[in-house]
Amino acid sequence: MPTAISVENVYKSYMRDKLEVPVLNNVSLTIQEGEFIALMGPSGSGKTTLLNIIAGIDRPTRGRVLVQGTDIATLSEATLAKWRSRHVGFIFQFYNLIPVLTAYENVELPLMLTPLNKAQRKDQVERALAMVGLADRMKHYPKQLSGGQEQRVAIARAIASDPDILVADEPTGDLDKRSADDIMTLLERLNQELGKTIVMVTHDPAAAERAGTVRHLEKGDLLPEEKMR
Repeated sequence: MPTAISVENVYKSYMRDKLEVPVLNNVSLTIQEGEFIALMGPSGSGKTTLLNIIAGIDRPTRGRVLVQGTDIATLSEATLAKWRSRHVGFIFQFYNLIPVLTAYENVELPLMLTPLNKAQRKDQVERALAMVGLADRMKHYPKQLSGGQEQRVAIARAIASDPDILVADEPTGDLDKRSADDIMTLLERLNQELGKTIVMVTHDPAAAERAGTVRHLEKGDLLPEEKMR
């Protein structure tokens, strides 16, 4: 399979006052198109930092990050923002829905920044909400939805623009077991049926088992690969 993401000798550190704090230490990682990978590790291990670098939210201190052949670490902020809107869908632990907007409006919001006209946006929003099983909830506000339904709206928002890559940061971390299982089943469908490349950070071994590959980070070091299936 073609390579979707290539992380090459990436270091990341932050300055705290005059002290340099290392977060990632010479991390190299290759993710194939259509792969579903889970990143695990204790708090402070660097997994969310690595996810953010892959998604173009953060930049490495040193090293290269190639996503479908584009070295995203070299892009300007404006170009990087356009690249993210086309290629990456984001799923967060706490949904990040806007409470005064309906499910439909929350999903449509990022599409407002694209060249799509109103009819095209409507088609993509309705298709995304149907994909996550919420076609009958599009006029509901977040407070009228369960936590699992809110996360489904967030996933619909992430896939509405048909991105190549989905990045998920603890997508089941705020859900009960049944809702978490439902969300992981949905992510599996997006991976297997639509071929989405998924990079997921999780503390939950049950969620990680649903991915094809699990990688662990410890104190900024990436440990050897585990194939789940």
